[in-house]
Amino acid sequence: MVRETEIREGEVAIDLPAAKDAGLVFIGRIRTPWTSRLETPRQGRQDGPICRLEIFEPFAPAIKGVDFYENLEVIYWLHQSRRDLVLQSPKNNQKTRGTFSLRSPVRPNPIGTSVVKLVGVEGNTILVRGLDCLDGTPLLDVKPDRCEFTPLAPPHAGDFETE
Repeated sequence: MVRETEIREGEVAIDLPAAKDAGLVFIGRIRTPWTSRLETPRQGRQDGPICRLEIFEPFAPAIKGVDFYENLEVIYWLHQSRRDLVLQSPKNNQKTRGTFSLRSPVRPNPIGTSVVKLVGVEGNTILVRGLDCLDGTPLLDVKPDRCEFTPLAPPHAGDFETE
């Protein structure tokens, strides 16, 4: 069950240090059919509902060429997630695991990623299938899915030698 502030048996929360390292910029908002964490799917499906990545100005020109790809990686900020648990019991079974060993949205920096299927582009909006986040989720980035790139050949002996 989804929880807001509950601490399950065996879980450990910490006091978070003051933020001072990064300055993230939201490039848009994600529009999905889900307004409650209870109804949001745990994993997106590429045959799921069409969702909208609404790109803010001045970032809209960055959409150009995105329709070259079939799949995109969407990176977003899980703005309603807790950030203080370092040990979690995801199935409430008293078998705790470290946050970094889980795909839980509860993390020190609640960044979510989904590989989505591109449906189309309408002006400053990218239409996709495969998301699993709340309506209004802040958008951090959109990238071509790395699987659509051919890996570079490994370096040959002597490629990096200097005289």
